[in-house]
Amino acid sequence: MDIQQRLITFIKRTNWVLFALTCIVGYLLTAPPFLKGLVFGGFIVTLNFHLMARTLRKAFAPPHTASISSIIAKYYVRFTVSAILIFLLIYNHIVDPLGLIIGLSIVMISMMLATLLEITKLIFKEAT
Repeated sequence: MDIQQRLITFIKRTNWVLFALTCIVGYLLTAPPFLKGLVFGGFIVTLNFHLMARTLRKAFAPPHTASISSIIAKYYVRFTVSAILIFLLIYNHIVDPLGLIIGLSIVMISMMLATLLEITKLIFKEAT
């Protein structure tokens, strides 16, 4: 398996694991509005990442390669829907904004973990 596919697979799995752990810890330690922020933020960002990965995989899979404009259009539709959802969640006081920010950070944390893992593999590979 090449490095790109390995990273995407790792990030996808880690997203769901971190999402579950965040929800469990949030349920045990935080107030309901904060927990709702964690859940909604984590779900929004994880779903967006999966949809983006699927869009890109389909776009570059022969024989039906998609145009760049269709890829960008799908990206902006996802971005706009996410922005509206986030606005409504905060505006209607359904979630705690800090919990939402932490939930929205799940994919970033997964990417950082994947990067650290690959760097560690490269360092130990060069050391041997």
